[in-house]
Amino acid sequence: MFFQQTETNNYEIDMERVPQHIAIIMDGNGRWAKKRFLPRKAGHKAGAEALERIIEDCRDLGVKHLTVYAFSTENWKRSQEEVDAIMDLLRQYLKNYFKKFLKDDIRLNVIGDIHRLDQDIQDSILEIEDLSKDKTGLFVHIALNYGGRDELRRAITKIAAEVEQGNLKAEDITEEMISDHLDTANVPDPELVIRTSGEERISNFLLWQIAYSEFFFTDTLWPDFNRASLEEAIYYYQNRERRFGGR
Repeated sequence: MFFQQTETNNYEIDMERVPQHIAIIMDGNGRWAKKRFLPRKAGHKAGAEALERIIEDCRDLGVKHLTVYAFSTENWKRSQEEVDAIMDLLRQYLKNYFKKFLKDDIRLNVIGDIHRLDQDIQDSILEIEDLSKDKTGLFVHIALNYGGRDELRRAITKIAAEVEQGNLKAEDITEEMISDHLDTANVPDPELVIRTSGEERISNFLLWQIAYSEFFFTDTLWPDFNRASLEEAIYYYQNRERRFGGR
C-alpha cells in the first residue's frame, strides 16, 4: 500500500484506495454570502471557484469520476434574479474555464435535462462535451436541471416506449437495463457522496446510483470546502467497512 501523509492535515490516505467516483452536493453558497453581507450571486461565484479547486484536487489524488450537483430541477423555484445570476455564471465558466480542462486531460459530461436551459448554454455544453470526449483523465459530470426522480421518469419513459414498440418484453427489464437508460449510463456508481453545509439530505440526487454509497456530511459551507476537506472525506471513506448488504 502507498500511504500519503498530506501537508494540509493529519489524515493518512491510502493512495491505492482512493474512491474512483466521488459525488458532491455543493450546498451553502447562499449562507456563505449572507454571513459576509454579500449578495447571493457572490456566494455562487465563490462556489464556482471552489469547484475549480476541487476538480484539480480530485485529479491530483487519482479520482476518475467526479459528479457535482450544480442546479436541480427544484432550483427553478428560486427568485428570477438568482436563477439569472447562476445561468450567467454558468455561461462564463462554460466559455472560459472548462475549455481550460482540455489541456489538463479532463472530460466534461452534463447530466440532467438540458433542454430547459437557454439555447446558447445548450450549445456550449454540447461543444465542450464533444471537444473533451477523447480525454482519459478525470471525468467531470455536472448535474444541471437534474433531479433523481426526473432522471428515473425519463429512463422509464424510454423503456416503456421500447415495450410499446414490441422491441422489449416487460419481464425482461433488468436493473442493468435501467442503469443503461439513465443519464449516468456506463459510469460507475459513486463510492462516496459528500454534502456540505451541515444538511443531511439526499435532495433528489442520484437516487438510483447511490444505493450503496458511503456518505460524508460536513458543516463546511461549499465555498470554504478545500483540499483538506476533501482529504478528510476520503479518509473517512477509507475507514468504513463496505458490506453492500451482504452481512
